[in-house]
Amino acid sequence: MPTLVHEYDWPDRVVVGTVGMPGSRTFYLQARAGTRTTSVALEKEQSAVLAETIQRLLDELMEAPDNRYSVPADVPAELVDDDPLDLPLEEEFRTGSMRLSWDPRTAQVVVEAFPLVDDDDLDPEADEPEPEEALVVRMPVGTARAFAQRTRAVVRAGRPACPRCGLPVDPDGHECVLPDEE
Repeated sequence: MPTLVHEYDWPDRVVVGTVGMPGSRTFYLQARAGTRTTSVALEKEQSAVLAETIQRLLDELMEAPDNRYSVPADVPAELVDDDPLDLPLEEEFRTGSMRLSWDPRTAQVVVEAFPLVDDDDLDPEADEPEPEEALVVRMPVGTARAFAQRTRAVVRAGRPACPRCGLPVDPDGHECVLPDEE
């Protein structure tokens, strides 16, 4: 069966947002073009790594001596997006693996997300299986910079970190266990 690809070449909007209270939030990568919206669930850590990797890619492009792209150092004010996720929110799949690349032909950052695969469903004798679905989002550099900034803010907006051990502090308290106390 061919892969169902949710593709956004020049999205009107691409964001990471959450649903739920800190400590039990679900993270979503959401892309929209016109009236079509696709949302895929991902982990907080995936969100953080994606934002940092995009930021690093853009910084490297900006500093490259042979750079011919106009990569903004800061987020253009008109691209800041602090709005909530678009509703109704319908999860297409839970993200397993992701891939990030740069398309020099269009000067776009390309984010690909693939569904989480249950290892029990895999045939060890078979070749690498094709994913059933994929989300492919191509975003210009300014949008990518804004995406990374927003995603970092969303990740930080969770539970505060314990100043002693660094683990999240729940609203009902926290039992701190330092490595030397174990």
